[in-house]
Amino acid sequence: MGRHFGDLAKVRHVITYTLSPFEQRAFPNYFSKGIPNVWRRFTASVFKVAPPMVLMYLTYTWGNHVHEQGKRKDPKMFENDE
Repeated sequence: MGRHFGDLAKVRHVITYTLSPFEQRAFPNYFSKGIPNVWRRFTASVFKVAPPMVLMYLTYTWGNHVHEQGKRKDPKMFENDE
């Protein structure tokens, strides 16, 4: 009755392959290769990402603390008010 949505245009010099989802394994090598790969990638990047994030967090909390101190009023200035 017509072409399917994925076959609307014909592209030259491009080869596409399809595989049925029923012919694939859902989680091949998940425990033997997947988890060690995630751990390797995490340990490789944690020392690049964590120090700037910790520094920014400490700067942010320090700035908020100083801002809150600056908003407080000094009670000595209001001793003689009545």
